[in-house]
Amino acid sequence: MTMINKATALEDVLRRLDKLPKLHCLDLRTYKRNRSLLIRRLDGEEFEVWEDGYALERHTSNRKGMRRLLKTLFKREFPRSTKLRLYQLGQCDPMERRELKTL
Repeated sequence: MTMINKATALEDVLRRLDKLPKLHCLDLRTYKRNRSLLIRRLDGEEFEVWEDGYALERHTSNRKGMRRLLKTLFKREFPRSTKLRLYQLGQCDPMERRELKTL
């Protein structure tokens, strides 16, 4: 788990997406862990983003469209956040709900 600044999060996530292996996931969460974006690389340049917070939606995009999509989702899901939690989950299945709260 890594804490990143929201101001630099977009560039940091896009850089990590370039290196992300097929079917591996990145999970972005608010500090309180109540809203999240799960990003999964499908193959090549295709990604899917699972939004779980104010809206429950699934988005798909190619690498070119990820900047615009993530910018929109950051504004909707993390409007007042200054820090985000970034988890590198390895190979994952977005259909199985992940609770990352630890005491």
